[in-house]
Amino acid sequence: MRLVAALARIKDARGLPVRDPEQERRVLEQGADDIGDPALRDYYLRLLNEEMALSREYQEELLGLVPGVFFAPLTDAAKYFNLSRKVLVVTEPGVPSQYPEAILQACPGGSLLTVPGGESGKSMDGVQTILQELLRLGFTRDDAIVAVGGGVIGDMAGFAAACYMRGIDFYNVPTTLLSQVDSSAGGKTAVNLCGVKNIVGAFHQPSGVLIDTGTLGTLSPRLFAEGMAELVKIAAACDASLFGRIERSACLRDDIDGLIRDALAVKMSIVRRDPLENGLRAVLNFGHTVGHAIEAASGGRFYHGECVAMGMLYTSYGEARERLEALLKRLGLPVEDPFDADTLMSFACSDKKRRAEGFRIVEVSRIGDFSFRTVSADTLRAIIVKRKSQ
Repeated sequence: MRLVAALARIKDARGLPVRDPEQERRVLEQGADDIGDPALRDYYLRLLNEEMALSREYQEELLGLVPGVFFAPLTDAAKYFNLSRKVLVVTEPGVPSQYPEAILQACPGGSLLTVPGGESGKSMDGVQTILQELLRLGFTRDDAIVAVGGGVIGDMAGFAAACYMRGIDFYNVPTTLLSQVDSSAGGKTAVNLCGVKNIVGAFHQPSGVLIDTGTLGTLSPRLFAEGMAELVKIAAACDASLFGRIERSACLRDDIDGLIRDALAVKMSIVRRDPLENGLRAVLNFGHTVGHAIEAASGGRFYHGECVAMGMLYTSYGEARERLEALLKRLGLPVEDPFDADTLMSFACSDKKRRAEGFRIVEVSRIGDFSFRTVSADTLRAIIVKRKSQ
């Protein structure tokens, strides 16, 4: 591992990426040639793959990088992703065509599929369309999907990748701030069913995430603000220093690369400790219990990040709420929703985050610190009523 650390420093000094898919392919080919016994060959190749994955993770952490997440132009995708195989690039109509085309040009065996986007398109029908295309093109377990677009496309393509042949490689190229800072990394994939958000899904970690913040130049102010809501969420619950940086920033767009990196570093440190959301990872649901209810009740009137912004204020208190509300207003995000408690509770009770024992909510009384509390439906309703009366 000392040699791996030295290699990381050499790569950093020379401006070379930690991940080199072409070199890794050559290592695997040589490894296959070196093993004469067919019964051992597959085991040895799996060992090599695991060794290289561990090496990458160690190098990335030593260099202060988020493992598996690369900040680079879309045109450099082949430097970070293994695209020398069949690749299905999945996107949606609202994504500027130059983004998926840039990825497609890096894929010798690439195909493009455009599926309906938005929450209405985030469905089993959308996933079926992707799966049928994979089948039609003869994809095998050795091939891959690349999602290019916002969180909806990442969720659908990732879920399809988790299902097809019980799992194939999936790369994520998020082009919105919301997806770059939140859904692009972490492995959660899901679609909506019968009006219930993200109720059907799987954990399927992306093999790589490529973030080109140049794509944010095409976002409207409202979409940029929506993404900032998720960044604020992570900072408010887990990192007081990051929250302070956002508060002090004179021009968020100029600081956005560093803010995304640091927010993802916080998120992935949590995900590594709790990949399947059995405990700690639930902190990333801060603002989502009531936020998802607002989103469902609005029928598309509010964006996801806007709903999270309003949802956070239901379970934050004291000075933390004051600072949070002031920052959200400055960012142009809504801080109050128009729905009564009965309406919100009707949707909250069907949300996937509800457990048999009640609702596990994330509370923030001090910026950068959080606590969990499991509450009954009556208690959650009282929390909603109290917030609305203030």
